[in-house]
Amino acid sequence: MHQFNRRTFGIIVWILTVLFTGAFFFTAFNCLATTTMENQPVSITKSVQSGSIHTINTIPDEPLKDESVQKKDNKFQLKQLPGPKAITGMSENQSITKAEGFDENDRPDHEMLGKTIPCKKEGVKKDKQAKKSIKEPVIPPPENEVTRVTGYAFIESVIQPLDYELNERFWGWRPNDIINVTDNVNNIQLGILEVLRRTVVVLVHRISRTGSNDTVDENLENAMNWLMIKAKQYWFPSPESKYNEAINELKTYVNRLERGRARFYIRTDNLIPLLEHYEDLLGGCDQSLTIKEDDEGLVTSSKADNYFYYAQGVAIALGSIFRGIRKDFYVTLESVQGTQILDEAIEASDIAANINPWIVTEGSLDSVFANHRANIDQPINRIRFYMNVLIKTLKGY
Repeated sequence: MHQFNRRTFGIIVWILTVLFTGAFFFTAFNCLATTTMENQPVSITKSVQSGSIHTINTIPDEPLKDESVQKKDNKFQLKQLPGPKAITGMSENQSITKAEGFDENDRPDHEMLGKTIPCKKEGVKKDKQAKKSIKEPVIPPPENEVTRVTGYAFIESVIQPLDYELNERFWGWRPNDIINVTDNVNNIQLGILEVLRRTVVVLVHRISRTGSNDTVDENLENAMNWLMIKAKQYWFPSPESKYNEAINELKTYVNRLERGRARFYIRTDNLIPLLEHYEDLLGGCDQSLTIKEDDEGLVTSSKADNYFYYAQGVAIALGSIFRGIRKDFYVTLESVQGTQILDEAIEASDIAANINPWIVTEGSLDSVFANHRANIDQPINRIRFYMNVLIKTLKGY
Protein backbone atom coordinates (compact mmCIF):
# COMPACT_ATOMS: atom_id res chain seq x y z
CA MET A 1 0.00 0.00 0.00
CA HIS A 2 2.88 2.32 0.87
CA GLN A 3 4.47 1.63 -2.53
CA PHE A 4 1.17 2.33 -4.32
CA ASN A 5 0.78 5.72 -2.61
CA ARG A 6 4.32 6.76 -3.54
CA ARG A 7 3.72 5.87 -7.20
CA THR A 8 0.40 7.70 -7.24
CA PHE A 9 1.96 10.79 -5.70
CA GLY A 10 4.76 10.76 -8.32
CA ILE A 11 2.26 10.57 -11.17
CA ILE A 12 0.26 13.49 -9.78
CA VAL A 13 3.42 15.61 -9.42
CA TRP A 14 4.43 14.78 -13.01
CA ILE A 15 1.01 15.75 -14.38
CA LEU A 16 0.99 19.06 -12.47
CA THR A 17 4.51 19.84 -13.72
CA VAL A 18 3.46 19.29 -17.34
CA LEU A 19 0.36 21.45 -16.91
CA PHE A 20 2.22 24.36 -15.31
CA THR A 21 4.99 24.20 -17.92
CA GLY A 22 2.46 24.24 -20.77
CA ALA A 23 0.57 27.15 -19.22
CA PHE A 24 3.83 29.11 -18.81
CA PHE A 25 4.88 28.69 -22.45
CA PHE A 26 1.36 29.45 -23.70
CA THR A 27 1.25 32.72 -21.72
CA ALA A 28 4.74 33.71 -22.89
CA PHE A 29 3.84 33.05 -26.54
CA ASN A 30 0.67 35.18 -26.32
CA CYS A 31 2.57 38.09 -24.74
CA LEU A 32 5.26 37.92 -27.42
CA ALA A 33 2.67 37.85 -30.24
CA THR A 34 0.78 40.82 -28.75
CA THR A 35 3.98 42.87 -28.39
CA THR A 36 5.01 42.15 -31.97
CA MET A 37 1.65 43.24 -33.37
CA GLU A 38 1.67 46.46 -31.36
CA ASN A 39 5.14 47.44 -32.60
CA GLN A 40 4.25 47.04 -36.30
CA PRO A 41 3.54 50.27 -38.19
CA VAL A 42 -0.03 50.73 -39.31
CA SER A 43 -0.41 52.22 -42.75
CA ILE A 44 -3.92 53.53 -42.19
CA THR A 45 -5.59 53.83 -38.82
CA LYS A 46 -8.66 55.92 -39.11
CA SER A 47 -10.70 58.06 -41.43
CA VAL A 48 -12.23 61.14 -39.86
CA GLN A 49 -14.53 63.59 -41.61
CA SER A 50 -14.18 67.27 -40.76
CA GLY A 51 -16.37 69.44 -42.92
CA SER A 52 -15.47 68.88 -46.56
CA ILE A 53 -11.90 67.80 -45.79
CA HIS A 54 -10.99 64.16 -45.05
CA THR A 55 -8.02 63.56 -42.77
CA ILE A 56 -6.32 60.16 -42.86
CA ASN A 57 -3.76 59.33 -40.16
CA THR A 58 -0.97 57.18 -41.56
CA ILE A 59 2.66 56.24 -41.07
CA PRO A 60 4.29 55.73 -44.48
CA ASP A 61 6.77 52.89 -44.88
CA GLU A 62 8.98 54.96 -47.22
CA PRO A 63 9.51 58.71 -47.60
CA LEU A 64 7.29 60.34 -50.19
CA LYS A 65 8.96 61.03 -53.49
CA ASP A 66 6.29 63.41 -54.75
CA GLU A 67 6.50 66.64 -52.76
CA SER A 68 3.30 67.98 -54.33
CA VAL A 69 1.37 66.13 -51.60
CA GLN A 70 0.94 68.41 -48.63
CA LYS A 71 2.06 66.78 -45.37
CA LYS A 72 1.38 68.34 -42.02
CA ASP A 73 1.97 66.60 -38.69
CA ASN A 74 2.08 63.22 -40.35
CA LYS A 75 -1.32 63.86 -41.99
CA PHE A 76 -2.35 64.19 -45.62
CA GLN A 77 -4.77 66.88 -46.71
CA LEU A 78 -7.21 65.26 -49.09
CA LYS A 79 -9.78 67.00 -51.24
CA GLN A 80 -13.26 65.56 -51.60
CA LEU A 81 -14.31 64.25 -55.02
CA PRO A 82 -17.83 63.45 -56.17
CA GLY A 83 -18.33 59.77 -56.51
CA PRO A 84 -20.27 56.78 -55.33
CA LYS A 85 -20.83 56.60 -51.61
CA ALA A 86 -21.71 52.94 -51.34
CA ILE A 87 -18.18 51.69 -50.58
CA THR A 88 -17.58 48.79 -48.25
CA GLY A 89 -16.26 49.94 -44.90
CA MET A 90 -17.26 53.64 -45.34
CA SER A 91 -20.21 55.54 -43.95
CA GLU A 92 -22.93 56.93 -46.20
CA ASN A 93 -21.69 60.53 -45.95
CA GLN A 94 -18.16 59.63 -47.02
CA SER A 95 -16.78 59.59 -50.57
CA ILE A 96 -13.59 58.92 -52.54
CA THR A 97 -10.93 61.59 -51.99
CA LYS A 98 -7.88 62.81 -53.86
CA ALA A 99 -4.67 64.41 -52.58
CA GLU A 100 -4.16 68.04 -53.48
CA GLY A 101 -1.61 68.59 -56.25
CA PHE A 102 -1.22 64.89 -56.78
CA ASP A 103 -0.15 63.61 -60.19
CA GLU A 104 -2.65 61.15 -61.72
CA ASN A 105 0.05 59.05 -63.39
CA ASP A 106 1.96 58.44 -60.13
CA ARG A 107 -0.93 58.22 -57.69
CA PRO A 108 -0.72 55.41 -55.10
CA ASP A 109 -3.59 53.31 -53.89
CA HIS A 110 -4.77 54.02 -50.35
CA GLU A 111 -5.85 51.13 -48.16
CA MET A 112 -8.95 52.06 -46.23
CA LEU A 113 -10.45 49.64 -43.71
CA GLY A 114 -8.87 46.63 -45.35
CA LYS A 115 -9.93 47.60 -48.91
CA THR A 116 -7.74 48.96 -51.70
CA ILE A 117 -9.56 51.94 -53.20
CA PRO A 118 -8.16 53.83 -56.22
CA CYS A 119 -7.88 57.58 -55.73
CA LYS A 120 -9.85 58.32 -58.88
CA LYS A 121 -13.01 56.74 -60.24
CA GLU A 122 -11.85 56.99 -63.85
CA GLY A 123 -8.96 54.65 -63.08
CA VAL A 124 -11.41 51.94 -62.05
CA LYS A 125 -13.29 52.34 -65.33
CA LYS A 126 -10.07 52.12 -67.32
CA ASP A 127 -9.08 48.93 -65.50
CA LYS A 128 -12.47 47.37 -66.20
CA GLN A 129 -12.32 48.39 -69.85
CA ALA A 130 -8.80 46.95 -70.14
CA LYS A 131 -9.99 43.64 -68.67
CA LYS A 132 -12.91 43.53 -71.08
CA SER A 133 -10.63 44.23 -74.04
CA ILE A 134 -8.47 41.19 -73.20
CA LYS A 135 -9.90 38.20 -75.08
CA GLU A 136 -9.40 34.64 -74.00
CA PRO A 137 -7.08 32.70 -76.29
CA VAL A 138 -8.79 30.36 -78.72
CA ILE A 139 -7.52 26.79 -78.27
CA PRO A 140 -7.35 25.03 -81.63
CA PRO A 141 -8.59 21.43 -81.80
CA PRO A 142 -5.97 18.68 -81.78
CA GLU A 143 -4.44 18.09 -85.17
CA ASN A 144 -4.87 14.31 -84.93
CA GLU A 145 -8.61 14.55 -84.16
CA VAL A 146 -10.47 13.35 -87.23
CA THR A 147 -14.24 13.24 -87.68
CA ARG A 148 -15.09 9.66 -88.59
CA VAL A 149 -17.98 8.49 -90.72
CA THR A 150 -20.94 6.88 -88.98
CA GLY A 151 -20.23 3.18 -88.70
CA TYR A 152 -16.48 3.48 -88.17
CA ALA A 153 -16.64 3.14 -84.37
CA PHE A 154 -19.02 0.18 -84.57
CA ILE A 155 -16.89 -1.80 -87.06
CA GLU A 156 -13.72 -1.06 -85.08
CA SER A 157 -15.40 -2.30 -81.91
CA VAL A 158 -16.21 -5.56 -83.74
CA ILE A 159 -12.68 -5.99 -85.08
CA GLN A 160 -10.74 -5.17 -81.92
CA PRO A 161 -11.54 -8.20 -79.69
CA LEU A 162 -10.91 -10.78 -82.42
CA ASP A 163 -7.80 -9.03 -83.70
CA TYR A 164 -6.33 -9.13 -80.18
CA GLU A 165 -6.99 -12.85 -79.78
CA LEU A 166 -5.50 -13.66 -83.20
CA ASN A 167 -2.50 -11.35 -83.44
CA GLU A 168 -1.67 -9.91 -80.01
CA ARG A 169 -2.35 -12.60 -77.43
CA PHE A 170 0.57 -14.91 -76.69
CA TRP A 171 0.25 -18.18 -78.67
CA GLY A 172 -2.56 -16.68 -80.75
CA TRP A 173 -5.67 -18.70 -81.57
CA ARG A 174 -5.81 -21.76 -79.32
CA PRO A 175 -9.05 -23.76 -79.72
CA ASN A 176 -7.58 -25.69 -82.68
CA ASP A 177 -4.27 -26.52 -81.03
CA ILE A 178 -3.35 -30.21 -81.09
CA ILE A 179 -2.20 -30.05 -77.47
CA ASN A 180 -4.60 -27.99 -75.34
CA VAL A 181 -2.99 -26.85 -72.10
CA THR A 182 -4.88 -23.59 -71.65
CA ASP A 183 -8.57 -24.35 -71.91
CA ASN A 184 -9.48 -21.11 -70.09
CA VAL A 185 -8.23 -18.92 -72.91
CA ASN A 186 -9.76 -21.30 -75.43
CA ASN A 187 -13.23 -20.72 -73.99
CA ILE A 188 -12.74 -16.94 -73.82
CA GLN A 189 -11.92 -16.96 -77.53
CA LEU A 190 -14.95 -19.11 -78.35
CA GLY A 191 -17.21 -16.69 -76.46
CA ILE A 192 -15.79 -13.70 -78.34
CA LEU A 193 -16.19 -15.48 -81.67
CA GLU A 194 -19.86 -16.28 -81.05
CA VAL A 195 -20.67 -12.62 -80.33
CA LEU A 196 -18.90 -11.48 -83.50
CA ARG A 197 -20.65 -14.07 -85.66
CA ARG A 198 -24.08 -12.89 -84.56
CA THR A 199 -23.07 -9.24 -84.93
CA VAL A 200 -21.82 -9.62 -88.50
CA VAL A 201 -24.97 -11.52 -89.50
CA VAL A 202 -27.11 -8.56 -88.43
CA LEU A 203 -24.66 -6.18 -90.06
CA VAL A 204 -24.95 -8.01 -93.38
CA HIS A 205 -28.72 -8.44 -93.49
CA ARG A 206 -29.93 -5.36 -91.60
CA ILE A 207 -27.59 -2.50 -90.79
CA SER A 208 -25.91 -2.25 -94.22
CA ARG A 209 -29.14 -2.52 -96.24
CA THR A 210 -32.11 -0.21 -96.74
CA GLY A 211 -34.44 -3.20 -96.68
CA SER A 212 -35.01 -6.78 -97.79
CA ASN A 213 -34.98 -5.75 -101.49
CA ASP A 214 -31.49 -4.19 -101.25
CA THR A 215 -28.36 -6.06 -102.34
CA VAL A 216 -26.01 -7.61 -99.79
CA ASP A 217 -22.64 -5.92 -99.34
CA GLU A 218 -19.96 -8.17 -100.82
CA ASN A 219 -17.25 -7.43 -98.25
CA LEU A 220 -19.58 -8.04 -95.33
CA GLU A 221 -20.85 -11.26 -96.86
CA ASN A 222 -17.28 -12.54 -97.22
CA ALA A 223 -16.51 -11.59 -93.62
CA MET A 224 -19.61 -13.44 -92.42
CA ASN A 225 -18.64 -16.59 -94.34
CA TRP A 226 -15.04 -16.58 -93.08
CA LEU A 227 -16.19 -16.23 -89.47
CA MET A 228 -18.32 -19.35 -89.86
CA ILE A 229 -15.24 -21.57 -90.24
CA LYS A 230 -15.06 -24.04 -87.36
CA ALA A 231 -12.97 -22.64 -84.52
CA LYS A 232 -11.43 -26.05 -83.70
CA GLN A 233 -10.53 -26.97 -87.28
CA TYR A 234 -6.78 -27.37 -87.66
CA TRP A 235 -6.29 -26.52 -91.36
CA PHE A 236 -7.68 -26.69 -94.91
CA PRO A 237 -8.46 -23.91 -94.19
CA SER A 238 -7.11 -22.88 -90.82
CA PRO A 239 -9.47 -20.70 -88.79
CA GLU A 240 -6.72 -18.17 -88.00
CA SER A 241 -6.16 -17.36 -91.66
CA LYS A 242 -9.88 -17.07 -92.47
CA TYR A 243 -10.63 -14.96 -89.38
CA ASN A 244 -7.87 -12.56 -90.40
CA GLU A 245 -9.39 -12.39 -93.87
CA ALA A 246 -12.72 -11.54 -92.26
CA ILE A 247 -11.03 -8.67 -90.42
CA ASN A 248 -9.57 -7.41 -93.71
CA GLU A 249 -13.01 -7.55 -95.34
CA LEU A 250 -14.46 -5.46 -92.51
CA LYS A 251 -11.66 -2.90 -92.90
CA THR A 252 -12.36 -2.72 -96.63
CA TYR A 253 -16.02 -2.07 -95.84
CA VAL A 254 -14.99 0.82 -93.55
CA ASN A 255 -12.83 2.33 -96.29
CA ARG A 256 -15.77 2.19 -98.68
CA LEU A 257 -17.94 3.83 -96.03
CA GLU A 258 -15.51 6.74 -95.79
CA ARG A 259 -15.57 7.16 -99.57
CA GLY A 260 -19.37 7.00 -99.69
CA ARG A 261 -19.38 3.65 -101.53
CA ALA A 262 -21.11 1.70 -98.74
CA ARG A 263 -24.02 2.30 -96.36
CA PHE A 264 -24.57 2.10 -92.61
CA TYR A 265 -28.13 2.69 -91.33
CA ILE A 266 -28.71 3.48 -87.67
CA ARG A 267 -32.47 3.01 -87.71
CA THR A 268 -34.32 1.62 -84.71
CA ASP A 269 -35.52 -1.43 -86.68
CA ASN A 270 -31.85 -2.31 -87.37
CA LEU A 271 -30.68 -1.95 -83.77
CA ILE A 272 -33.47 -4.00 -82.20
CA PRO A 273 -32.59 -7.33 -83.96
CA LEU A 274 -28.95 -6.91 -82.92
CA LEU A 275 -29.88 -6.45 -79.27
CA GLU A 276 -32.27 -9.42 -79.46
CA HIS A 277 -29.40 -11.64 -80.65
CA TYR A 278 -27.35 -10.50 -77.65
CA GLU A 279 -30.25 -11.15 -75.27
CA ASP A 280 -30.62 -14.72 -76.58
CA LEU A 281 -26.90 -15.37 -76.25
CA LEU A 282 -26.85 -14.02 -72.69
CA GLY A 283 -29.79 -16.28 -71.85
CA GLY A 284 -27.73 -19.30 -72.90
CA CYS A 285 -24.83 -18.10 -70.75
CA ASP A 286 -27.15 -17.70 -67.76
CA GLN A 287 -28.38 -21.27 -68.22
CA SER A 288 -24.87 -22.71 -68.35
CA LEU A 289 -23.86 -20.73 -65.26
CA THR A 290 -26.68 -22.04 -63.10
CA ILE A 291 -27.15 -25.70 -64.05
CA LYS A 292 -25.96 -28.37 -61.62
CA GLU A 293 -25.70 -31.13 -64.22
CA ASP A 294 -24.99 -31.21 -67.94
CA ASP A 295 -24.96 -33.95 -70.56
CA GLU A 296 -21.76 -35.39 -69.10
CA GLY A 297 -22.95 -35.48 -65.51
CA LEU A 298 -22.44 -33.33 -62.43
CA VAL A 299 -20.80 -29.96 -63.01
CA THR A 300 -17.60 -29.96 -60.98
CA SER A 301 -14.88 -27.33 -60.73
CA SER A 302 -13.05 -28.84 -63.71
CA LYS A 303 -16.13 -28.25 -65.88
CA ALA A 304 -17.31 -25.04 -64.24
CA ASP A 305 -14.33 -23.07 -65.53
CA ASN A 306 -15.33 -23.83 -69.14
CA TYR A 307 -18.73 -22.19 -68.64
CA PHE A 308 -17.17 -19.38 -66.62
CA TYR A 309 -14.62 -18.34 -69.23
CA TYR A 310 -17.01 -18.72 -72.16
CA ALA A 311 -19.38 -16.25 -70.47
CA GLN A 312 -16.45 -13.95 -69.77
CA GLY A 313 -15.49 -13.99 -73.45
CA VAL A 314 -19.07 -13.00 -74.32
CA ALA A 315 -18.88 -10.10 -71.84
CA ILE A 316 -15.53 -8.91 -73.24
CA ALA A 317 -16.87 -8.77 -76.81
CA LEU A 318 -20.15 -7.14 -75.76
CA GLY A 319 -18.36 -4.46 -73.76
CA SER A 320 -16.39 -3.45 -76.84
CA ILE A 321 -19.38 -3.52 -79.21
CA PHE A 322 -21.64 -1.63 -76.78
CA ARG A 323 -19.17 1.26 -76.87
CA GLY A 324 -19.32 1.29 -80.67
CA ILE A 325 -23.12 1.23 -80.56
CA ARG A 326 -23.15 4.12 -78.11
CA LYS A 327 -21.11 6.26 -80.47
CA ASP A 328 -22.65 5.44 -83.86
CA PHE A 329 -26.24 4.87 -82.70
CA TYR A 330 -26.19 7.80 -80.30
CA VAL A 331 -28.96 9.71 -82.10
CA THR A 332 -31.18 6.62 -82.13
CA LEU A 333 -30.58 5.96 -78.43
CA GLU A 334 -31.12 9.56 -77.38
CA SER A 335 -34.43 9.70 -79.24
CA VAL A 336 -35.82 7.25 -76.66
CA GLN A 337 -33.51 8.24 -73.78
CA GLY A 338 -31.75 4.89 -73.98
CA THR A 339 -28.15 6.03 -73.60
CA GLN A 340 -28.14 5.60 -69.83
CA ILE A 341 -29.57 2.10 -70.17
CA LEU A 342 -26.72 1.14 -72.50
CA ASP A 343 -24.20 2.70 -70.08
CA GLU A 344 -25.47 0.36 -67.36
CA ALA A 345 -24.95 -2.60 -69.69
CA ILE A 346 -21.40 -1.41 -70.43
CA GLU A 347 -20.65 -1.21 -66.71
CA ALA A 348 -21.97 -4.73 -66.12
CA SER A 349 -19.89 -6.03 -69.05
CA ASP A 350 -16.74 -4.52 -67.56
CA ILE A 351 -17.47 -6.14 -64.20
CA ALA A 352 -17.84 -9.58 -65.78
CA ALA A 353 -14.73 -9.11 -67.92
CA ASN A 354 -12.56 -8.24 -64.90
CA ILE A 355 -13.37 -11.19 -62.64
CA ASN A 356 -10.04 -13.03 -62.64
CA PRO A 357 -9.84 -15.80 -60.03
CA TRP A 358 -6.65 -17.80 -59.68
CA ILE A 359 -8.68 -21.01 -59.68
CA VAL A 360 -12.35 -21.35 -60.61
CA THR A 361 -14.11 -23.24 -57.83
CA GLU A 362 -17.61 -24.70 -57.70
CA GLY A 363 -18.46 -24.18 -54.07
CA SER A 364 -21.98 -24.26 -52.76
CA LEU A 365 -23.72 -20.92 -52.29
CA ASP A 366 -23.31 -21.10 -48.49
CA SER A 367 -19.77 -22.48 -48.54
CA VAL A 368 -16.57 -20.69 -47.56
CA PHE A 369 -15.31 -21.58 -51.04
CA ALA A 370 -16.43 -19.30 -53.86
CA ASN A 371 -18.86 -20.32 -56.54
CA HIS A 372 -17.36 -18.41 -59.44
CA ARG A 373 -20.10 -19.36 -61.87
CA ALA A 374 -22.61 -17.66 -59.57
CA ASN A 375 -20.28 -14.66 -59.22
CA ILE A 376 -20.09 -13.98 -62.96
CA ASP A 377 -23.74 -14.88 -63.52
CA GLN A 378 -24.82 -11.75 -61.62
CA PRO A 379 -23.30 -9.20 -64.08
CA ILE A 380 -24.30 -11.44 -67.03
CA ASN A 381 -27.90 -11.28 -65.85
CA ARG A 382 -27.61 -7.51 -65.47
CA ILE A 383 -26.51 -7.17 -69.09
CA ARG A 384 -29.40 -9.36 -70.19
CA PHE A 385 -31.84 -7.30 -68.13
CA TYR A 386 -30.68 -4.00 -69.65
CA MET A 387 -30.85 -5.48 -73.14
CA ASN A 388 -34.47 -6.39 -72.50
CA VAL A 389 -35.23 -2.91 -71.14
CA LEU A 390 -33.53 -1.21 -74.10
CA ILE A 391 -35.38 -3.39 -76.64
CA LYS A 392 -38.72 -2.50 -75.07
CA THR A 393 -37.74 1.16 -74.96
CA LEU A 394 -36.85 1.17 -78.65
CA LYS A 395 -40.09 -0.60 -79.52
CA GLY A 396 -42.04 2.02 -77.57
CA TYR A 397 -43.58 -0.31 -74.98
